[in-house]
Amino acid sequence: DLADFGQTDLQHRLVHGGMPSFFEAPEPPERDFQEWVDAFWAKDVQELFRLERRRSFQHFLELLLMQSGGIFEASRFARPCEVSRTTIANYLSVLEATYVIHVVRPFSSHRATEIVSAPRVYGFDTGFVCHYRDWREIRTEDLGLLWEHYVLNELHATLQTRDIRYWRDKRGHEVDFVISRRSKAVGIECKWSLAAFEPAGLAAFHRQYPEAELLVVHQDSDRPFNRPFGDLTVTCLGLADLVDRLR
Repeated sequence: DLADFGQTDLQHRLVHGGMPSFFEAPEPPERDFQEWVDAFWAKDVQELFRLERRRSFQHFLELLLMQSGGIFEASRFARPCEVSRTTIANYLSVLEATYVIHVVRPFSSHRATEIVSAPRVYGFDTGFVCHYRDWREIRTEDLGLLWEHYVLNELHATLQTRDIRYWRDKRGHEVDFVISRRSKAVGIECKWSLAAFEPAGLAAFHRQYPEAELLVVHQDSDRPFNRPFGDLTVTCLGLADLVDRLR
């Protein structure tokens, strides 16, 4: 899509998002983001789900986009949105059903050391994430989170599956995404630059699932290669190669 629109600057895509009119604008169209949310409420939410309390629902969406990529706990949103915890859970199910929020659930085999119930939530578009986080200029430390969103979007689009998980243990080790295959799991870490990769998360995952395939997807890649980290061997590759490998 970047090539088709004649704009191959990935950072431009991350800041503006992937919606065509937003992507083509010289600057992120600040007012249009709220107009889109208002139209989403009127045309999709009310017509399909008959929800009330527009203000609470939109505030909940705003908070999710501000915290996009984080672990979801319904009780944290109930008070600021002035609704019950049950209503928050219902709002999230509506946002998931309309693909505005992607809910990434934990991967586990119900071991005592694993997180088994707390999902992560991701906004559907990096432009909206930047807008609600008030990121007008992207810092180097912000690129990793946006790249994670971008990789998730691409996996959804190309693999045509929503069954993408994440992994976390109770000591705080994490793997960004896990795809479960019949023969073995695939653990995927997303890094804007390979230089920022730390193997602790994949190493902990490997100790629990020694047959798992371990991958690091980074944007500064020109070809796949294997890299050892002590006793651990990780395959480092770009997004296009990741998609080909998973297919």
